[in-house]
Amino acid sequence: MAAQSCQRIISLVPSLTELLFDLGMGGKLVGRTRFCVHPSTKITSIPIIGGTKNPRLDKIRAAKPDFIIANIEENRKEDISELEKDFNVFLTNIATIEDALITIYQLGKELGTPGKAEKLITEINEVFEKRPKKEPLQTAYMIWKNPWMSIGNDTYIHDVMSQWGLTNVFGNKKRYPTFELEELNNMKPGLILLSSEPFPFKKKHIEDIVAVCPDTRIELINGEWFSWYGSRMLPSFKKLNKWRAQL
Repeated sequence: MAAQSCQRIISLVPSLTELLFDLGMGGKLVGRTRFCVHPSTKITSIPIIGGTKNPRLDKIRAAKPDFIIANIEENRKEDISELEKDFNVFLTNIATIEDALITIYQLGKELGTPGKAEKLITEINEVFEKRPKKEPLQTAYMIWKNPWMSIGNDTYIHDVMSQWGLTNVFGNKKRYPTFELEELNNMKPGLILLSSEPFPFKKKHIEDIVAVCPDTRIELINGEWFSWYGSRMLPSFKKLNKWRAQL
């Protein structure tokens, strides 16, 4: 079946679920993960079929989708392989901003809405080109606690950081390196960012880091700005531009 004629879509990728609405395909969604929370005013009517790492394959089969959107990073290989046996799976791999824009274009083309995809890409690029040009700032981006975990140079977050002049102190690592706070202090970052996701860092966690890195600026940051792609890139990049200009 040509993707353009699909009538029953399931998204296993939170960032791309919102994109489907902006491509005019929200009415064809018959399943989403519990982490698909945007657009908040429209998403609640879409049935939940589990999480990104533990989708309910029985619920997916019962929904009889003719197009499933998955991602190499978000979803498990074994789940993707199982679904590919019976369904049309659009598998994405997004490690850079360019990858994300290409995915928007490809999905728009697949689903027969290339014009809407191209319009969104243009809007995102216009905001992206307005990002402030400032001196690079050595930065640690924290995504987990116990163990402490950051991001390596092959992640989407790393690319976003680079484009906004935040030099990843773990840029010589891959994927999601773990570390001790004493090690982080030796790297002497000028800024430590505590992301709101996947670990929900709060103000109380700043104290743990201050005890070891007393001279470093530490901020809580909205993880969506750095890790969500698709439609969320537009508001996220606007927020990043304003935040980075004041940093």
